[in-house]
Amino acid sequence: MLNALIISNNIVGLTDYYVSNDRVCYTIAPVTKAFDPDLMPYDILVVPNGSDHVAMLKIKDKVRAFLDAGKAVVCSDGWFTNWVPGNQWVMDNTKPTIEIRYFINTDRHRLFEGVRLDELTFSHGMSGWWSCGYIEAADGADVVVEDTWQRPIVVLDEVSTGGTIFLTASGPMADVTYSGEQDVALVKLYRNFLQLVAQKKESVAV
Repeated sequence: MLNALIISNNIVGLTDYYVSNDRVCYTIAPVTKAFDPDLMPYDILVVPNGSDHVAMLKIKDKVRAFLDAGKAVVCSDGWFTNWVPGNQWVMDNTKPTIEIRYFINTDRHRLFEGVRLDELTFSHGMSGWWSCGYIEAADGADVVVEDTWQRPIVVLDEVSTGGTIFLTASGPMADVTYSGEQDVALVKLYRNFLQLVAQKKESVAV
């Protein structure tokens, strides 16, 4: 069982997307004026779409220590402050969305197993919905998915810290969709990452 802490910007409905189950137990950390959560009791820090990255910048040292302790961070939001070790999100809407396609580049941990990549490329027949920018990835990190212009869109970083960082260039991921669906790309990708974190936790415990 994983213990996960979700950073909440008090967005209505957030808890509908992350529901504790037999794989993971969630705790919510709401962003307040006194925001200063204790991260260490948890295995994974979840920073979902719509997060407060000014608040995250305030605890960047805690995030680094958390990762160096072998823990995991997943951020599926364009982080515009420099709180993610080794990696930076860049907003860029200069490319024509009609030309945007996504491609698997390096997926050593099979995070995209069972994931239909076209679901991330197209929404209601329109391409380019899944990100409004790209990632400047750390040297040595895995660029799991890149776009038409070879820009990193999904990054798995196991080199910048002692832990595991999983990043998407804005694409929202969760345990279920707003309508309760589970057999969709966003949910499968997220759950595949949870499985990777669980496997790493088990290997350390042995």
